[in-house]
Amino acid sequence: MSSPIPVTILSGFLGAGKTTLLRHLLKTEHGLKIAVIENEFSDAGIDTQLLGDEPVQVMTLSNGCVCCTIHTDLTKALFLLLERLDSGEIAFDRLVIECTGLADPAPVAQTFFIDEELRERYILDGIITLVDAAHADTHLAQTIAQAQIGFADRLLVSKRDLVDEATFTGLSERLTRINRRAPIRVVDHGRIDLAELLDVRGFNLNADLGSGLNLRPVSKAPSIDRISSLVLRTDQPLDIDKLSEFMNELLEDHGKQLLRYKGVLNIAGEPRRMVFQGVLKLYGFDWDTEWAPEEPRESVIVFIADDLPEEKIREGFARVAAE
Repeated sequence: MSSPIPVTILSGFLGAGKTTLLRHLLKTEHGLKIAVIENEFSDAGIDTQLLGDEPVQVMTLSNGCVCCTIHTDLTKALFLLLERLDSGEIAFDRLVIECTGLADPAPVAQTFFIDEELRERYILDGIITLVDAAHADTHLAQTIAQAQIGFADRLLVSKRDLVDEATFTGLSERLTRINRRAPIRVVDHGRIDLAELLDVRGFNLNADLGSGLNLRPVSKAPSIDRISSLVLRTDQPLDIDKLSEFMNELLEDHGKQLLRYKGVLNIAGEPRRMVFQGVLKLYGFDWDTEWAPEEPRESVIVFIADDLPEEKIREGFARVAAE
């Protein structure tokens, strides 16, 4: 069977420029075969007479990309694309899914963890969130906008030209407080190097915590946001049983608050790094490469959460250090 199709989830508030970015993706001669799912469905349910017999509309464009507009369940659209791919009707080797402006990206991401068949055919590559620099303060007053930032593997700031340097710096600092692991990039009227969007590998189980992981101290000013991030590190070897107990207890009590988390860990008595990461209560772990002889064996974990239980995490993590 061919290798799984990488999936990028595009999130961001209304007016942040998702449609402009997608249009650029669908019209540019980049030589890639990308399928884009434009998510048009709403909870209100659409009159089927208006839709006719096509709750999913699929078109192949001149540059070889595939545009798919859905007015139905995302899972159905994903299977339909696979059917058409397998039958030779369409061709694509990457998929980008646009979330509606007010949508929580978590259920879309979880689709690729939960359904076994989809998990075999697709692989989640990353969540990209667009942030409108000109209206960020208004948008970020809503927790769902903060959550979209917290879930992201990469943050794209649009309308940078509409704000001054001080405003942009303040916004960048705020975004970093919310999400310490996502690099921040500027997108210019939908134009950006595709390498910033694709092959982000945000969900790979490996020792890369994200090139943008900001381990510098962030401003200690009181946060006005409900979503925030916490980076913990220690050079003490960790006890694997205590680690398991700590994570199970944390997920039991706070799993719905933990938007994203990832760690590269030094386990006592083990020459290899352990890597783990998760979204809400779904997480996985694996053994990575061996620590190099001269390399400092340091464990680093980043948690991004809604109403982050910081003291509880710090205390629990401190207990994991092997005696």
